[in-house]
Amino acid sequence: MRFAGNSIRRGVGKTIIMIVLVLVAFVQLYPLLWMVLFSFKSNPEIFGGNIMGLPAKWLWSNYRTALDTAKIAVYFFNSVKVSAFTIVLSIVAALMVSYAIARMDWKLKNKVLNYFLLGLMIPGQAILVPLYMIALRMHLINTHLILILMYSVFALPLSIYIFVSFLRGIPKEMEESAFMDGASVYRSFAQIIIPLIAPAVGTVIILNFLGAWNEFLFAFVFVDKEALRTIPVGLQALSGRYFTNWGPVGAGMVLATLPTILVYLAFSRQIQKGMVAGAVKG
Repeated sequence: MRFAGNSIRRGVGKTIIMIVLVLVAFVQLYPLLWMVLFSFKSNPEIFGGNIMGLPAKWLWSNYRTALDTAKIAVYFFNSVKVSAFTIVLSIVAALMVSYAIARMDWKLKNKVLNYFLLGLMIPGQAILVPLYMIALRMHLINTHLILILMYSVFALPLSIYIFVSFLRGIPKEMEESAFMDGASVYRSFAQIIIPLIAPAVGTVIILNFLGAWNEFLFAFVFVDKEALRTIPVGLQALSGRYFTNWGPVGAGMVLATLPTILVYLAFSRQIQKGMVAGAVKG
């Protein structure tokens, strides 16, 4: 009887946990579903009482308007370009700096690490004006290069912090054995270190992509040419001064959300491995 009672309690406990998890998943996923439904509606339906339900008429023309009239496709390509170059530049720079700090012996390595980590405490808004004056003198206003450089620089502190934490957990004997076999520092770095910190690289890719893809302030201030706008600024431009057709705005938001979901799905396994590795180290 005691074993039967324990099994019943365990079954009830698992059922309650499953119900709670389903509710949490619904709460997390419903805003995305609502945004998709929103993108197929017209203004009268959005403001006429059918906010939460299915569209009375599925307006695929909202997506056509967003892609053609609103130029979402152009903004989408600009964001892909800026985000891709930001990821490559920030990860390459962060990996090299992190390797030098975590794996090499030199006097100022801890001070250099602290110097980079200071960047986590400096908000971009505080240095917006000096950055604009520098970009203006360097003739970088209305270029994607200024966005790529700024996004990469602001991504460095957190990227370096993550990479250094992982690199310090790798035994140095692995590299020393490679050096004894005649491997150079560059070969050891490429063939031994990078595969071992792949979970950290996946995590940093997602964080830096989200930071570059969703950034609005710098893109709004430093780029005012319509053909060079990124998708956050392009979506904001869809809102009219006196009238806004919200269906195409919703369609643009759905299109802007898709890459973030795809990038997360592509690197989610690496993040899980990184969390497990971090738990084991802790």
